[in-house]
Amino acid sequence: MTTHTAPTPRFDMIGIVVSDMATSVAFYRKLGLDFAEGAEQEPHVEVTLPGGLRFALDTETTIRSFMPEWQPPAGGGRIGLAFLCADAADVDAQYAALTAAGAGTELKPFDAFWGQRYATVLDPDGNGVDLFAPLAAGTPGA
Repeated sequence: MTTHTAPTPRFDMIGIVVSDMATSVAFYRKLGLDFAEGAEQEPHVEVTLPGGLRFALDTETTIRSFMPEWQPPAGGGRIGLAFLCADAADVDAQYAALTAAGAGTELKPFDAFWGQRYATVLDPDGNGVDLFAPLAAGTPGA
């Protein structure tokens, strides 16, 4: 008798439900994600990240098209993301640029005890987006 082992699923995509596609696409473009031209008008968009992982945005209307009763989670924050910056100064620069463009803020840049320059901005739907870089070579995130 032969035993069949099912293949192991592979982590393939991070998806976020957004209330305003154009605003969200603009925010994530500022962080270097290369959405196609015209993505602002689409109900679903995605980019393939280095290494093959996909990052997708879906409008609330898209989600309700197959889950009519779907409602955003109470209190905002649907997911947390983290972006590695070039260095500590870049954390401050990215934070300044994103907040100047209207991003909310959760944590102003600071030197964390675990060896990183660290800050958290909020995307247009209230999701935490961490910005970090090692303070010195050999620290976490290096």
